[in-house]
Amino acid sequence: MNYAAIKTHDISNGPGVRVSLFVSGCTHHCKGCFNSETWDFAYGEPFTEEVEKRVLKALEPEYIGGLSLLGGEPFEIENQRTVLSFLEKVRERYPNKNIWCYSGYRLDEDLLGQTPVHTREAEEILRRIDVLVDGEFVEEQKDLRNIRFRGSANQRIIDVPSSLEAGEVRLWEDRYEREKRS
Repeated sequence: MNYAAIKTHDISNGPGVRVSLFVSGCTHHCKGCFNSETWDFAYGEPFTEEVEKRVLKALEPEYIGGLSLLGGEPFEIENQRTVLSFLEKVRERYPNKNIWCYSGYRLDEDLLGQTPVHTREAEEILRRIDVLVDGEFVEEQKDLRNIRFRGSANQRIIDVPSSLEAGEVRLWEDRYEREKRS
């Protein structure tokens, strides 16, 4: 797997200060994509053991809230094995940090549906992430002023553990708003 970028102090792709890893390779090719250079699986640099160690080290400070995976597309078949291996290490080393993942694939229709991207690796990745921002970017629904943590209004912010447990999509915003009021 190649990666396009690593941001060690990102405040745009999830709550708090985060480390964000942008993987390369995406077959969605969304019109108006802000990161279209990452469509190419060969774009960027190889995600080596040294790079992995650098990202794990960047997650170490207490003020880092978690990891965000973006792309490209983390759930492309070509990326799944490496993403899973990396997330296993993140979970082992930082069990209290949250993991967000951005995907053009929809949880219920694609990642858990009868599609080529629904693999054992995809299921294991889902078990290791806390929040999935799913759905392709739709340029006509772009609304950066009124929506948080996503590019277009059709995208959902999903509480993955709750959704897997319930067998239906549960939105993170619902839980987040309840916790804020408590």
